Amino acid sequence: MNTEWRVEEENSDKEDTDSDMGAASSDEGKDFSSIIFEERMKHIKDDFEVFAQRLRDEHERLQESSLNLIFLSVAWTTIAASYSPLQLELIAPMVLRLSLYIIPSLIFLLFDIGIPSLAIEFKSQGQWGIPSNQKGGARGVRRVVAWSCANVLLTVALQAGVEFLVTDVLQMRSLLLIKGSRWGLNHLPNPWTMVKQGVIGLVSRNILQYYIHTHLLHAPSGGALASLHQTWHHNIRIPYSFAANYDHPVCHLLHRFVPLYIPAIAMRMHILTYLVLIAIFSLEETFVYSGYNVLPSTIMLNGMARRADAHMMSEGEGNYGCLGVLYWCHGTTLGKDVVEDLKAEMEKHNVEGKASKTIDGAGEAANGLASKFGRGRKGRGKK
Repeated sequence: MNTEWRVEEENSDKEDTDSDMGAASSDEGKDFSSIIFEERMKHIKDDFEVFAQRLRDEHERLQESSLNLIFLSVAWTTIAASYSPLQLELIAPMVLRLSLYIIPSLIFLLFDIGIPSLAIEFKSQGQWGIPSNQKGGARGVRRVVAWSCANVLLTVALQAGVEFLVTDVLQMRSLLLIKGSRWGLNHLPNPWTMVKQGVIGLVSRNILQYYIHTHLLHAPSGGALASLHQTWHHNIRIPYSFAANYDHPVCHLLHRFVPLYIPAIAMRMHILTYLVLIAIFSLEETFVYSGYNVLPSTIMLNGMARRADAHMMSEGEGNYGCLGVLYWCHGTTLGKDVVEDLKAEMEKHNVEGKASKTIDGAGEAANGLASKFGRGRKGRGKK
């Protein structure tokens, strides 16, 4: 009996030990699964926190942008209420032309003449690109500067004169939109309207400029305008910034003023959009005609400058615009065309490689987030 009792007690102890070990291993398995699940949930939580922080940052930026727009709206409404359309169309274009064309062109000219040994290193045509080394010398440079500034002032004065005739004499509404609704407090243009009119103004200006330049100022049959343009503008063989607006006043108005102003009044463009275009074209004239081979360019500006050089040096045998699209279509290109320039610049800046890397990076990020969500779901299923 004692022996049987000891055997039963040993068997009972063994069963208890086995059950304790099974329970312990089960608890260890559950603990390991819960640890994995918690780690995955922690990663997902961290990702969501980062995403939420980005949303908060974007919300703050939008709030700042809204405040800036409100400030701009109040400022423009105050300006529009304080000044007449005539004053705005006289002062604002004048300030832009002075600050973005005349003053930078004067700085470039002083650099070319004052430090020619250094300027030669940046000139596409070397020493012949120095204005004082060209035909007419210093006297010719003074003439070009004087007439260029006079033509700029002429276009601003003509625009103001047309506005005076329409609004003050004829008592009609302004040709450019200055204010919104009479009873509204916001006189800023609608952003979509501003973009649409800006694009139309940009395209129409380049189209009109090309055909006026080709069929009037370089007419195959000649004529008074072509003779004046050839005598004045093409008296300069290698351009510098002031050469952009050096021309007979009539030719200048047809070539520089009409292609921008006529589409603007045809659409009754908002004056802010019109001023943006004036700023763009002022900078274009300053840099494209500068004669420099080092420009603040991304893809197109160097090609535009090279085409302007070719037009001036050939005395107007081709390249009748800056963008190059129309004379590429019409076969009036001198040297490399706009398509070749675009391909070369894209290869230089590795646009395709950068775009593919960006796309691949976005795809990897999306796949990583999706896999984390998938692991989180599997962890919850196991638990």
